[in-house]
Amino acid sequence: MNIREEKQQKGCRLCARACGVDRAQRAGRCGETVEVYAARAALHLWEEPCISGREGSGAVFFTGCPLGCIFCQNREIALGSASRSHREPDDERVGRTDRRGVHLTIRELAEVFLRLQAQGANNINLVTPTHYVPQIAEALRLAGEELRIPVVYNTGTYETVETVDKMAKIVDIFLPDLKFCDPGLSARYAAAPDYFAVATAAIARMAEIVGEAQFDGRGMMKRGMIVRHMVLPGHTRDSMAILDYLAETYGDRIYVSIMNQYTPMPGVEKKDPLLGRKVTRREYERVVGHAISLGLSKVFIQEGGTVSESFIPAFDGEGLGR
Repeated sequence: MNIREEKQQKGCRLCARACGVDRAQRAGRCGETVEVYAARAALHLWEEPCISGREGSGAVFFTGCPLGCIFCQNREIALGSASRSHREPDDERVGRTDRRGVHLTIRELAEVFLRLQAQGANNINLVTPTHYVPQIAEALRLAGEELRIPVVYNTGTYETVETVDKMAKIVDIFLPDLKFCDPGLSARYAAAPDYFAVATAAIARMAEIVGEAQFDGRGMMKRGMIVRHMVLPGHTRDSMAILDYLAETYGDRIYVSIMNQYTPMPGVEKKDPLLGRKVTRREYERVVGHAISLGLSKVFIQEGGTVSESFIPAFDGEGLGR
């Protein structure tokens, strides 16, 4: 990490937590310092068809998260590196896998992007990138014209509009979650009562940046936005309120993905009993039916069973070795 990059995250306000931490010295609320950690970089087949395609999306799963939902499917890496002491890039442990990821220099991150492209990835899929936006932007700059595939910004959507703007000339496809509408729900599940206001402001800016969706001859998205919502057990009313907002605000101008892949993680039922079960078929169909009743036609849905642990990849450092 050079001096310019470190300055970008002194008094960090990349996410709506606005923790103000000097991440060159210690971890912020996201659980990460300025050092980039990732847990996996591999072809990923479980995104929407126009993102994954047959070849797969080049997904880079970053550690840490500004949001920290209590039901997070990627919780083992979302907790971040707060338990690790700050280490300089020449530390002898750099590049070694630990419980929460592999340390990468910015140049190495650029090389990861190019390796995924060489493996046939349809795009570079930045998973939970908010707290690493300055480093990712620099890595993409280093990759330069060698990187010829779209860049996907795959986020829980708790970033500021200013952070979204930092990626305006870099990102081709935005893949934001819209997790909660009810502030009581987002307060209980993510300690973020302002989530809906923050997320909808970020999504509005994303929509302005990418404009109308564009696809290539194979049906792969080249530019655009897909707003994702994962249905939670016992909370179909909140899901329908989110769809109401999207329909009223955007009509049928954007793509929406309604996901049924909620997986109860061990012990989550102790935090909220509702989260201890799967989403029922009836719950999911109720939400999908509501989208149809609103006239939304650009909607991705998931068929088959309502949950599969296969949606959670192994965070074993794949694709991050030298």
